[in-house]
Amino acid sequence: MNPWIAGIPALVIAAFIAVAALMRWRRSGPKVLVAVNVLVLGSVLALLLSAWNAVPAAADGTTAPTPTGLGGTALIAAAIAVAGSSIGAAIAVAYTGAAALAAMSERPEMFGRAMVVVGLAEGIAIYGLIISIILIGKA
Repeated sequence: MNPWIAGIPALVIAAFIAVAALMRWRRSGPKVLVAVNVLVLGSVLALLLSAWNAVPAAADGTTAPTPTGLGGTALIAAAIAVAGSSIGAAIAVAYTGAAALAAMSERPEMFGRAMVVVGLAEGIAIYGLIISIILIGKA
């Protein structure tokens, strides 16, 4: 089984644990959240290490090296593209969302224009996802 697909349930479970910890333990919840994030980071690093050593399979089921020998490198580049674009989009949405809420609090009719700007900021993450799909297709 592909280690990327096998890691999805672990990430979902970690997210539920983090939400439950924040809801149940108000004071120690952030500490548990940091611990869960460290565990998720460790699992992601393990997945990246397995992607680095990945050898793509040929059509007949046997393993065949790629012509350039960069099978795992393309997957790591795809992960970096998604991570970088997601972080950039998060920063952009934070600033534009705060400015949009400030503008809407003074003039409520600005809602449509303000949400367009926030939506454009979210488009950065979609661009990174498209680039990663292209890179995974090349791997």
